[in-house]
Amino acid sequence: MRVLLSIVHIIVALFMIFIVLLQQRKQGGFSGVFGGGTQADTGQWQRFTGLTKITIVLAAVFMVTSFLLVFMN
Repeated sequence: MRVLLSIVHIIVALFMIFIVLLQQRKQGGFSGVFGGGTQADTGQWQRFTGLTKITIVLAAVFMVTSFLLVFMN
């Protein structure tokens, strides 16, 4: 089980690297990172691109597999 989870973890990490490298740069600076959005930004999930949504899902799977690997020790 641990070997299978390790393989999944490595594959997810490689896919995440690939997807992040495919994304285009945004010229917005750090304003969005530190809460520079407006009240109109409540529907944020719909405004994300497909690659951003895939990145978020892969990051969540990566975190879950990381925790599972740590707790299996």
